[in-house]
Amino acid sequence: MHRSITVTVNGQARTAEVEPRMLLVHFLREVLDLRGAHVGCDTTSCGVCAVLVDGVPVKSCTMFAVQVDGKSLTTVEGLAGNGQKHALQEGFKEEHGLQCGFCTPAMMLVASALLEENPNPSEREIRWAISGNLCRCTGYQNIVKAVQHAAATLHPQPAGRTE
Repeated sequence: MHRSITVTVNGQARTAEVEPRMLLVHFLREVLDLRGAHVGCDTTSCGVCAVLVDGVPVKSCTMFAVQVDGKSLTTVEGLAGNGQKHALQEGFKEEHGLQCGFCTPAMMLVASALLEENPNPSEREIRWAISGNLCRCTGYQNIVKAVQHAAATLHPQPAGRTE
């Protein structure tokens, strides 16, 4: 038994027939051929499958595809626009925020949701936001710097007055 769902993925309406028990991560990877959301632990512990559902980070291994019917999804493939890198992508490059890159797509999406809610987060707030995403390579410091770089690019602080 299959069910028809329609979702907006990275700004584009997509309709597909899915089994009701198909996980969102498998829908994205196998049906829509969007490979940015990775399959890691299968227990919700690692966060490498994170995507945005209506702007909110979710672990796509915890949701069924049918649960996103009528919703808007953003995957890492949807961060860039008009041929330009998103500030987070540039930040991860400039601040060496990735090594193997396995956690990077989810880190960027979680960080983008944070920056939408809080344009100038503190280091502590960044660390809290990404705490559900495990990285085994970087030690997180450069990931935090990458998010700070993106925040400064997206929302530059006015220069202080000099008198």
